[in-house]
Amino acid sequence: MLTKDKLLDSIKDFPTEFSIDELVERLLFVQKIENGIMQGERGETYTTEELKGKLAKWLQ
Repeated sequence: MLTKDKLLDSIKDFPTEFSIDELVERLLFVQKIENGIMQGERGETYTTEELKGKLAKWLQ
């Protein structure tokens, strides 16, 4: 889950003026990274072989 501290860290380097679209894009990006980290910690990952199998199905 995204915390206030992580949110503040992610936008502290923003310019003085920015659009809502830029902010939302950054927030979604940070949230996706956090979700990926949590999935990795829970072991919700694929092996290289599993990924190759999935990719082969997509390319058919």
